[in-house]
Amino acid sequence: MATLPATAPKPLPTDIHPLLRAAMIAGGGLVTMLSIVAVLRWTAGMAPDHPALKQAAVAIHLVVVLPAVPLGLVLMLRRKGGRSHRTLGMIWMALMLATALSAIFIRNINGGGFSILHLFIPLTLFAVVRAIGTARQGRIDKHKRVMLSFYLGGLILPGLFAFLPGRLMSLWLLG
Repeated sequence: MATLPATAPKPLPTDIHPLLRAAMIAGGGLVTMLSIVAVLRWTAGMAPDHPALKQAAVAIHLVVVLPAVPLGLVLMLRRKGGRSHRTLGMIWMALMLATALSAIFIRNINGGGFSILHLFIPLTLFAVVRAIGTARQGRIDKHKRVMLSFYLGGLILPGLFAFLPGRLMSLWLLG
């Protein structure tokens, strides 16, 4: 009986280029790990409270954005298209919408006004609508590009800004 030669499986059309995958793992992993350490330091009493924590918008923002970072990374790296991808994707989109909407009310950086970081609010709202629309239309390559840009540019980049000196996460991380 003859056997067929083993061939490498064809990559899925939603697979991510290895360099982009590495950037996502590095960025998403870094923000996730820094966030975990910062929150653990604060909960253990090793980091001071910040006046911003008294604002409901800041507390809501933290509660919804912190799980969005690792969940988004998982969604980007695992198999796409199944029921679990869609379900987790909807949860991630809801977290991102809540993140953006809560950020509207966080204005302690710029003397009560909007800061440059508030530009991520309309970008997030646009990306959510665009990502859902392209997925529903079956334009998976476009959906993939939107989601990759959304994750890196709309979550990881501002997530790194959260660790700048004087910001809450930086204070929790470094004391």
